[in-house]
Amino acid sequence: MTSAAQPAPAPQKKNAGRDLGAAIGVGVGLGVVIVASLFVVKAVFIGVIAVAVVVGLWELTSRLAERKDIKAPLVPLAVGGAAMVVAGYVRGPEGAWVAMALTALAVLVWRMTEPPEGYLKDVTAGVFAAFYIPFLATFVAMMLTADDGAWRVLTFLLLAVVSDTGAYAVGWRFGTHKLAPRISPGKTREGLLGAVAFAMVAGALCMQFLIDDGTWWQGLIVGFAVAASATLGDLGESMIKRDLGIKDMGTLLPGHGGIMDRLDSLLPTAPVVWLLLVLFVGSG
Repeated sequence: MTSAAQPAPAPQKKNAGRDLGAAIGVGVGLGVVIVASLFVVKAVFIGVIAVAVVVGLWELTSRLAERKDIKAPLVPLAVGGAAMVVAGYVRGPEGAWVAMALTALAVLVWRMTEPPEGYLKDVTAGVFAAFYIPFLATFVAMMLTADDGAWRVLTFLLLAVVSDTGAYAVGWRFGTHKLAPRISPGKTREGLLGAVAFAMVAGALCMQFLIDDGTWWQGLIVGFAVAASATLGDLGESMIKRDLGIKDMGTLLPGHGGIMDRLDSLLPTAPVVWLLLVLFVGSG
């Protein structure tokens, strides 16, 4: 007798790959804190940026020390990074560049207090960290100095979130073609198209209704640029994490990982949005 045909296995549902409940809860909580500080007291929001920068530096330097035995000096990076954000807000691009130069100098001098072995790799990592985290973050602070600065920062944040949401939703539902499998296997070309479409629509709405003298067509350009820079930023941090052999930079934010796992797309996007807004509607 032939054996009865085995029933076909039930189709597997796609797994979102993250704890959505925790991720949404943490995301909403962070959003409330950010928006409240942004529209109530600008100085408080600058403090929020500075705290995020310091925590991000701590995560990055800790992982470098653990996985690669690279000891980038945290103290001058944290002090200089916070000062960089304040300098960018108070003195603009010139202040940010001066603070960046002084922070790099402080890293070089601070590391001299320890044995010379590994000096070059430690200070190189330190200067990289200073540029990657606090310097790029100063562009958020510089957005805030405009008359409609709070709305510029809100637009920047909304577009980054919408781009990430579009990539995640479209990629999870329709993604079949890998975007960069050796760097980030979960990213797909379909997800990238979703990020571009979502961000361009959101950009058109934000520029038309939130930014003084902004128009919808400018928003299409800003949205496209945000989708591109956010994706590159995400891939860049994925490259760092693959080199370090880790999944997340930290565990501080349930459902998200660490602070750096949230800043990865925001940091390279900040100078892009700042520059486009200055070109389209001016710096004031």
